[in-house]
Amino acid sequence: MSDIFTTQDWSAPPKDLSMPLQAMWWIRKGEFRMGPEWEEAHRIVQQMEGVQSFDWVHALLHWIEADMGNADYWYRQAGKRRTAPSVAREWEHIALMLSETTRQ
Repeated sequence: MSDIFTTQDWSAPPKDLSMPLQAMWWIRKGEFRMGPEWEEAHRIVQQMEGVQSFDWVHALLHWIEADMGNADYWYRQAGKRRTAPSVAREWEHIALMLSETTRQ
């Protein structure tokens, strides 16, 4: 994943990433923790609630927040389930799936 998510200075996501992947970039930059990067990712996904890819990333954000009821709600909205035992592994799965979707 480092090829599409890594930027030289980590000041901003690559412009060619879709908005959900930009939110994923912010999550990774924030090292899967609450903070300003989490807030930026949350702002992005809230803009398009009801769109599957945005709702899926939204679920991951609330898992990071440890608000599992809210995370489960967003997983249901996205029609998805958790597939990994940790946030970092789930991030990898979602990033890969969203990257594959945007390449088609």
